[in-house]
Amino acid sequence: MILLEPNSYVLEETLLARFNSEKHEVVDITLVDFDNVIYHVQTQAEQRNLLTLGVEMKYFNEVVQYGANDILQREYGPYLSASASGQYQITLQFDLDALPEDKAGLAKHVSLLKRNILASPFVRAFEYWESQQEGAGPLMATHYREDEAIYVQAHQDRVTVIFSTLFREEVDRVLGKVFLQEFVDARRQASIQNAPQVFYSSREAPLEIRHLPGLKQDESVGYVSFVLFPRHFADADAREQTISQIQLFRDYLHYHIKCAKAYMHSRMRTRVSSFLKVINRAKPDRTTAASEKRTATGRYFRPQFRQASASPQQGGEGEW
Repeated sequence: MILLEPNSYVLEETLLARFNSEKHEVVDITLVDFDNVIYHVQTQAEQRNLLTLGVEMKYFNEVVQYGANDILQREYGPYLSASASGQYQITLQFDLDALPEDKAGLAKHVSLLKRNILASPFVRAFEYWESQQEGAGPLMATHYREDEAIYVQAHQDRVTVIFSTLFREEVDRVLGKVFLQEFVDARRQASIQNAPQVFYSSREAPLEIRHLPGLKQDESVGYVSFVLFPRHFADADAREQTISQIQLFRDYLHYHIKCAKAYMHSRMRTRVSSFLKVINRAKPDRTTAASEKRTATGRYFRPQFRQASASPQQGGEGEW
């Protein structure tokens, strides 16, 4: 099993290679992360010391209302560029001649950009819980993938996170239902009582979001609800870890579905191969039975054929 990290490893390696390069070269690289996030790393021929990073997030306009711009200013303020153009909603610019000493730390921090932007509704929900307001907070929806969304809502004693996930194939739907039901049943074990409470419903949306228009309700959609308690986000370190881990839930779920399908296919191929070997061993040796015969005394009789020479005296044709 692989261990998914909250940052984009390929973006980190790409930026670090540019930061450590002694010679400024013209680059134009496009990278793709989870949830269809696109990074565009480039330098211009006129100013090779200026490295520009453009980020495309289709859900950026949604998370802006939850405080995404505040997170951008706090985490990447010195590198933010106002010249965002085209399809890119976020643009960062780095002067390769004036980088900090910890270049690896800078590359690591920039690779967490997607995680930090998507954390804005979680941060807003945790702040609402800290304010000790009565009643439930606003329901914040982030449509981070096509036909899939994350819903976050704060309450006085908990924060509810709902994932809607789409299974496009029948096999994925069956395996996904098994995995998600295991999430619900696994919490009964004493060793993981501190884990968030999990609820799973297929086709029918939970009560918290059932009133929303345009919800897709059929067999291809599943809803997973996580109930986070104060022990998961009251402490600053626990809060950051909770945000990082819960964002990767959808990626881990579909990763395990694909691994399960690959494992079953390999077992089926192995079983078919063993069956073919059994069938091949059961076939009789027909060539030996046809070419060798026994005489009355038990000896083998092997017929030998002799071809006569074809000559005009023998009629001009071969004889046996």
